[in-house]
Amino acid sequence: MTSQGYDSLQVELKKLINEDRPNIISAIAEARSHGDLSENAEYQYAKEQQSLIEGKIADLESMMSHAEIIDVKSISGKEIKFGATVEIQDEEKGKKSTYQIVGEYESDIENKKLSVNSPLARGLIGKIKGDVVEINSPKGTKTYTILLVKFI
Repeated sequence: MTSQGYDSLQVELKKLINEDRPNIISAIAEARSHGDLSENAEYQYAKEQQSLIEGKIADLESMMSHAEIIDVKSISGKEIKFGATVEIQDEEKGKKSTYQIVGEYESDIENKKLSVNSPLARGLIGKIKGDVVEINSPKGTKTYTILLVKFI
C-alpha cells in the first residue's frame, strides 16, 4: 500500500470512530425512547447501521495492522511496478490515460488509481516506456502503448 493510501485509510477510520460511531449510538438511544423495540423500524435500522460501522472499523483496523507501506518516491527505474504512474494510449481510439498502480484497498478508478490486481495493471507490470501491450478485458482485447513511466 502506498503511504498516501494508508493516510486516507487512517482518515476514514478516524471519521468512523469519532463521528459515525457516536452518531449511531445517539440514533439508537433516540429510537429506544420511542417504545416497543420489537416493532420499531427506526431502532432496527440504527442497529443494522451500527453493525455495518463496527464491521468497517474492524476491517480497516485489520487491514492497516497488516499493511506494508511503500514510499513510492523512493522507487525508481524504467520498469513498471507497484506505485508507478503510467501514461498509456489506447491504440484503437487514440485516447491517452494516466494511472497510478496502487494496492487493492486504495484503488479508485475515478481518481486514476488502478488496483495492482486489475487486468490492466497486471498487463503493464514489468513493461517499459515504448512497449505495446495487449490486455484481455471483459470488453475484449485492447492494445495500449506505454508513453510514460514515473514514480512520484
